Amino acid sequence: MGTIRKQAIYSSIVIYAGFLIGFINTWFFIRSGEHTFTPDQYGLTRLFYDVGQLMYSVASFGVAAVLYKFFPYYQDNLEKKKIDLYGWVLIIPAIGFLLVMAGGYFFEPLIIRKYSARSPLFVDYYYWIFFFGAGILLFSVFEAISWTKKVTVFPNFLKESALRLLTLILVLVFYFQLLNFDGFIKLFAFQYLVIALILFIVLKWKLEIPFTLTPSRVTQKFKKKMFTLGSLVYGGTIIVMLSQVADSIIIGSIGERGTHDIGVYNFSAYIANLVQVPQRSIMAIALPVLSQAWKDKNMHEIDRVYKRTSINLFLMGLFILGGIWLNIKDAYDVFGIQEAYKAGLYIILVLGITRLIDAGTGVNAEIIGTSTQWRFEFFSRILLIILFIPLNYMLIKQYGLMGAAYGNLIAFTIYNTVRIIFLKVKFNLQPFSNKTLLSLVMAAGVYFLCYYLFNGLSGLMGIIIRSIVFSILFMTAVYILKLTPDAQQLIDVIKKRLGLQKN
Repeated sequence: MGTIRKQAIYSSIVIYAGFLIGFINTWFFIRSGEHTFTPDQYGLTRLFYDVGQLMYSVASFGVAAVLYKFFPYYQDNLEKKKIDLYGWVLIIPAIGFLLVMAGGYFFEPLIIRKYSARSPLFVDYYYWIFFFGAGILLFSVFEAISWTKKVTVFPNFLKESALRLLTLILVLVFYFQLLNFDGFIKLFAFQYLVIALILFIVLKWKLEIPFTLTPSRVTQKFKKKMFTLGSLVYGGTIIVMLSQVADSIIIGSIGERGTHDIGVYNFSAYIANLVQVPQRSIMAIALPVLSQAWKDKNMHEIDRVYKRTSINLFLMGLFILGGIWLNIKDAYDVFGIQEAYKAGLYIILVLGITRLIDAGTGVNAEIIGTSTQWRFEFFSRILLIILFIPLNYMLIKQYGLMGAAYGNLIAFTIYNTVRIIFLKVKFNLQPFSNKTLLSLVMAAGVYFLCYYLFNGLSGLMGIIIRSIVFSILFMTAVYILKLTPDAQQLIDVIKKRLGLQKN
């Protein structure tokens, strides 16, 4: 896949390295034994992420989408030093966050009333979340700027690896009792600000990104369209973010044990989210490619990216979910996870299937968002939130934590189905082929074969043997069945690097 494949591999390596560090962090959070975090304390750290992300979505005013959509016009028509778009995408979110802070102060009494009984830790550290949210906002804006320059690996490293290294340092300091939880959570609040500062330094001095607010002729020409796009995407971003964090916020408010339940649910979601790791790296790399293809009216390139990302992400998702579910029960015992977290076992399966469905639809959101029909992305997100919040509220009340997982599955399945139908009707684009179904059958066959062959094995040895055999059989089947052209191309690259194939 050329540039996309190459950077996707590098970014995936960085992201998986981050997940390895994140796994170590999570293990320290959820392990049994001495000097451990309680589920309530772990749940509070997850609320920091969820509420911080919501603050970012409210304060950003949709500037990232404007940057992705219109940057090619600035790049093609202006000198580098006269590109004012970067300056505007910084100043507008800064104003937005000041408004978020004002809103947070105004609604503090309501927060205390809703959360003090079940989630007292959230109330105790309420204002520290604003530092965390400010860091997410700044880093996300700088990351968007990096993506327009097709610099994706370093921002991914900062977000997926460096951030988790900072967390690991804090966790170890807490573990060795050099810091109590009060000190830990206050330092935890500043992590995103640290990596945002690092990325800003790189953008300003290494990539020489210009920052000016002098309106250019491109801004004058497109300002109305940019305002319209930003407004619609802004609303859509808030809607999507609500759909991603509403479960934690609702659980914290009406869940039987508040932040304790948030900790259990978010650990399960963390495991299930491994399915989406390849999607996150490919999304960042595909965005500028799709934006340029729409500008050039290159429908063949858009169709190619859509189909290839769909089959590749579906295969990688099947591989990851299959490996997880083969070994998850033994993993709970091998890694000494607190008994409380075992209540979320089947949440992992339901959320994993949800993430697989989302990954298998490829980059449909990015295709719509960079097209002339980007308004539909806004309306489809309204549909998502209309489904998501009432579903989650009702299902959590009825089924507890499993209700949140069911709500995710139902809402995101309908949401992605609507977007697939829209792209087919409007642009005659669709991501699937007969190899999609063949991939599902193949993965199921490999999974059940490994399950029944090694069902009697347990412990660490069982995990290792099942994982090795599953990986070999799965990858061999992908290659033999030619489920994706990237498999053969990747093999050719490896052969060339090893000197086994002539140029």
